[in-house]
Amino acid sequence: MVTQAKTLNNDFQDIITGRRSIRYYDPSVKISREEMKEILTEATLAPSSVNAQPWRFLVIDSPEGKETLAPLAKFNQSQVETSAAVIAIFGDLKSEENLDEIYDKAVELGYMPQEIRDMQIPKIKAHYAAASEELNKETVLIDGGLVSMQLMLAARAHGYDTNAIGGYEKDKIAEAFGLDKERYAPVMLLSIGKAANSGYPSVRLPIEKVAQFR
Repeated sequence: MVTQAKTLNNDFQDIITGRRSIRYYDPSVKISREEMKEILTEATLAPSSVNAQPWRFLVIDSPEGKETLAPLAKFNQSQVETSAAVIAIFGDLKSEENLDEIYDKAVELGYMPQEIRDMQIPKIKAHYAAASEELNKETVLIDGGLVSMQLMLAARAHGYDTNAIGGYEKDKIAEAFGLDKERYAPVMLLSIGKAANSGYPSVRLPIEKVAQFR
């Protein structure tokens, strides 16, 4: 039991410390739709405000999709061209529409009592109705950041490499792929595939500089 726990800890340590931001991938390596769904499913175990799960994924893995994406990510052409896929992560600004489905399923599975569901849903919906557009967007972007990091770690656990991309035409990407830009707020792009090189380690500030204890 101790040996198994140590193995799991070592694997997790490798996932964390071995991750690199990769810009050049082996273009011959593809990720099946089935495995991609597994990776995305694992990513969605990330936490979110009131469990609204506002993240939405657009997996761009076809030649046509990449051709559409390329001019929107001008400074990241190597990732677009060589990766197995680029995942555009969005935050759904109307995620409260899924609360009934989520909470009803929790009741069905025995995770939540019916009376708690009935008490929480009206309160949460009232909060969303009163919340400003700015607050709503801030919330889904935070949740989108959480799922994005989880997605990078899930990809690494499956043996793939990633690169988080913030420099792209955020104001154009939703419409370019037929999505409602008023509803879906862009979070980031994430390229995924098998690294063509080992990438470069990067320096982190010492913990004494970024953390305080009081």
